[in-house]
Amino acid sequence: MINILPPRLFILLMLVIWLSACSNDNWNSPYPAADSSENILYRAFTESPKHLDPVQSYSSNEIQFTAQIYEPPLQYHYLKQPYSLIPLTASQMPTVMYFNQDGFKLPDNANVADIAYTIYKISIQPGILFQPHPAFAHDDQEQFIYHNLTKQSLANVYQLADFPNTATRELTAADYIFQIKRLAHPNLHSPIYELMADYIVGLREYAAVLEEERKYQDDDNNYLDLNQYSLEGVQLLDKYTYSIKIKGKYPQFNYWLAMPFFAPVPWEAEKFYSQSGLVDKNISLDWYPVGTGPYMLTENNPNQIMVLTKNPNFHDEFYPSEGMPEDDEKGLLVDAGKQLPFIDKVVFSRDKESIPRWNKFLQGYYDASGIGSDSFDQAVQLVGQGEASVTDAMISQGIRLETVVATSTYYMGFNMLDSVVGGNGLDHEAKESARKLRQAISIAVDYEEYVSIFANGRGLPAHSPLSPDISGHRDGEEGINPVVYDWVNGHAKRKPIKAAKVLLAEAGYPDGIDKETGAPLVLYFDVTARSSEDKSSLDWMRKQFQKLNIQLVVRSTDYNRFQDKIRKGNAQIFEWGWNADYPDAENFLFLLHGPQSKVGNDGQNASNYNNSEYDLLFEEMNNMENSAKRQKIIDQMIDILRHDSPWLWGYHPKDYGLYHAWYKNIKPNRISHNTIKYLRIDADLREQQRKEWNKPVLWPIILLAIILILALIPAIMTYRRREQKSGIEANGRSHA
Repeated sequence: MINILPPRLFILLMLVIWLSACSNDNWNSPYPAADSSENILYRAFTESPKHLDPVQSYSSNEIQFTAQIYEPPLQYHYLKQPYSLIPLTASQMPTVMYFNQDGFKLPDNANVADIAYTIYKISIQPGILFQPHPAFAHDDQEQFIYHNLTKQSLANVYQLADFPNTATRELTAADYIFQIKRLAHPNLHSPIYELMADYIVGLREYAAVLEEERKYQDDDNNYLDLNQYSLEGVQLLDKYTYSIKIKGKYPQFNYWLAMPFFAPVPWEAEKFYSQSGLVDKNISLDWYPVGTGPYMLTENNPNQIMVLTKNPNFHDEFYPSEGMPEDDEKGLLVDAGKQLPFIDKVVFSRDKESIPRWNKFLQGYYDASGIGSDSFDQAVQLVGQGEASVTDAMISQGIRLETVVATSTYYMGFNMLDSVVGGNGLDHEAKESARKLRQAISIAVDYEEYVSIFANGRGLPAHSPLSPDISGHRDGEEGINPVVYDWVNGHAKRKPIKAAKVLLAEAGYPDGIDKETGAPLVLYFDVTARSSEDKSSLDWMRKQFQKLNIQLVVRSTDYNRFQDKIRKGNAQIFEWGWNADYPDAENFLFLLHGPQSKVGNDGQNASNYNNSEYDLLFEEMNNMENSAKRQKIIDQMIDILRHDSPWLWGYHPKDYGLYHAWYKNIKPNRISHNTIKYLRIDADLREQQRKEWNKPVLWPIILLAIILILALIPAIMTYRRREQKSGIEANGRSHA
């Protein structure tokens, strides 16, 4: 008689065998198995983008998408330092011409005071095509298929991909002009409109015309045809050439021509998206961009996943063939001259929590990672003279570290309208008291310690608003802030707390006591809403003020409320930061320009700092090309700022990035954002290492199965004996 296992036990054994056979599969992969060896870049994002329309988008979480889709006429060279502008869609760098008030052309070295306006002449390359899009689709009669949509035709449309027909057309100079006009569109509220209205001739008047025309629009038709209204400051010279007329001289304007604000938008897209049926379905330019760049957005689910796919219409562009002397040694010129882009698809997965992001990176499911404080010691070790290197655990996985000082600054600002820490509008004695109080606090708050404790050493204490690699920045002894530091043995050394206490007493607060009232000095620190994790940094900040016996009261609010307090000048001390739009001193120093104060002018001068000497120097420096003379003016301005101390200069963050061995052509660049096209992935190596790092651990399951089998054997044997005994007895009765 053959003993057959019970069905349940048989299934269990088959499951164990199957699990063993499948042990090479990555069970924990968050991606479809079909994509395992594909040429895909995997990234994480934490905050959903709000605007993908280039006229409105102005956030770092948005430009990581828009910079890959839209193409302004200029871009930054990927490899060269310092940052260098080169043509992107432009056929060459813009021609810049200066004119006086009578319209006569001036030489390039003309006195700034004689220049009434500047004309930038820009020629773009022919043959560049937009990505495929329904807005361009025509029927056999050359009529647009989707420009007059009805409710019936939209019944089964829920996303852009539901339109079956797409087409393209050639990029022209008119598309750039159309986008410049959009800066003044009354429905779009571009964040750079006010600034550009001060420079682009006629832009403010153009906005007034559009505002008047908007009054005559009805609810069913909100399309404002910008092509019907001319803008004095932009001219179409031929199909591929246009000009922009700027008031006076503004050398920094070339930097703006490398930003998505000045990327082309086709009028067909605006016409298409303005249809009320699409607006109701959230199908808009903010959701589905239309560009000429190397990638197009093919999936937009900002709460889960966003996907960029290679644009099939992308024009010829090639990896740079020259860079810095060390780039060849680092392998950054291996792909010189090759067609871009290298990667077919970019998958952005939303991961809000740092620990899951970090674990997925270690498993190979993200190709790169930042380093949070909770994973810093696991990833980085300090060697030599404080230089950072990856740990042995990272080395064993082939992970490498790239660092760069960001073109950013984090600072603590004093509201200069405040009667205690400010001084604007007060008498000389009160101003001097407030100034010395600010200087004393600047010495007391030890940003070297802050960077060490809370940023894991990833930052440089600041001596001015200007970050390294920005024109005007100075290093060494000539670059220190003498109010806060002494130069000792070749290094900047923070002044002792005794020096701060002397200044505090001179300010009228000996040992932190108001000598007029006898009351302790209490100051108020406004911050955005904090998690429990930030409590330690706020406690640390209170202790810095306690060195001077000053009581610091932290006032925490949400970001909208915080912005409102800053806008109204109701904060006393606050913390904020700035990421450079372009690598020029003006882009930092304007943050303290009096006419750009937050209160009254809604500018970016959140401290409401106002110094007439500084403002005059700023206005002179602002219109100059980089030169020794300009550097001298910048030095004067920074000396004034250090003396007045409207900010605690804080620190310039240092970005640390970790990259897997299969991730190629990495050169961190915080100014240029359209860099995905240069990157390359070795997908085969990635898949091989993913399998090695994510082998299923089956022995606990197999062991459990064996234990269950062994536990069942006595029961099976008892069951068999009972069955056999019952069979014998039944057989005996039948014979009887």
